[in-house]
Amino acid sequence: MEKGLKRSCVMMVVAFLAMVHVSVSVPFIILHEIGTQCSDATNANFTQLLTNLSGSPGFCLEIGNGISDSWLMPLTRQAEIACDNVKQMQDLSQGYNIVGRAQGNLVARGLIEFCDDGPPVHNYVSLAGPHAGIAVLPRCTRSGLLCDVANGLGNETVYSDFVQDNLAPSGYFKDPKNVTEYLKGCKYLPKLNNERPADQRNQTYKDRFTSLQKLVFVLFQNDTVIVPKESSWFGFYPDGDFTHVLPVSQTKLYIEDWIGLKALALARKVQLVIVPGAHLIIADEDLVNYVVPLLEDQVSAAPRLNRKTKEPLHP
Repeated sequence: MEKGLKRSCVMMVVAFLAMVHVSVSVPFIILHEIGTQCSDATNANFTQLLTNLSGSPGFCLEIGNGISDSWLMPLTRQAEIACDNVKQMQDLSQGYNIVGRAQGNLVARGLIEFCDDGPPVHNYVSLAGPHAGIAVLPRCTRSGLLCDVANGLGNETVYSDFVQDNLAPSGYFKDPKNVTEYLKGCKYLPKLNNERPADQRNQTYKDRFTSLQKLVFVLFQNDTVIVPKESSWFGFYPDGDFTHVLPVSQTKLYIEDWIGLKALALARKVQLVIVPGAHLIIADEDLVNYVVPLLEDQVSAAPRLNRKTKEPLHP
């Protein structure tokens, strides 16, 4: 009788626990900057640091072979590979958060906007993301033919099919004094930002972006890599002007709400943050204040129920 009583008590406890909503940590992925790879010390340590600070499992998502592909593979293809990768990762199947670093943010947004049938993205943190483009191509500091080709490009050739198909930064280079050629020849950023005539904008991209729960965009005060640095907040030079920068609130992207950024901001889901320091140099204190909270968010897992009896299913 005593054994039967104990068994009954155990079953009651199991049933009770099955009915209680369980908090589950949401994993996150890191998408790294150009010219680096997940296995290098910077990205490996950064991923581990955020894991330690947030208590959530983190993964650096590699695209191809890392360093050279971050330079030579067009961003459309990088986003496609990232989409395939996240769909194959069982850890992400119930949803995940994203932290993007510089160019990696454009791959991140490609995941959010373009990835069909992928797991949902909950929160998104952007560190120095060139969201409105760059007016100066990044300079490769490594030696070799790759750097020689990239550093020798002129504005007049960047929108050619060959360059667009073989140099990733060309996909988000925006010449303020040649916007017509940018819209005609640039193959990635105009699509990502729905920078099209109103009747050609993709509502699905906008719907997917506005489905995000929380977003943080971090601008680095002394950033000289992202030009203008305000691109990290979707700010950019006016068409035909290279002398001053429009804040995001004065851009057509925001006013006409091409991707849903305005809707998200009005819903108080967007935080614009500026931190001291050079490109991607961020203090642990700022990570704790601005990045970690979006990675600590947990989802409530409802108990699994029998479809007919509506009773909890037990292991």
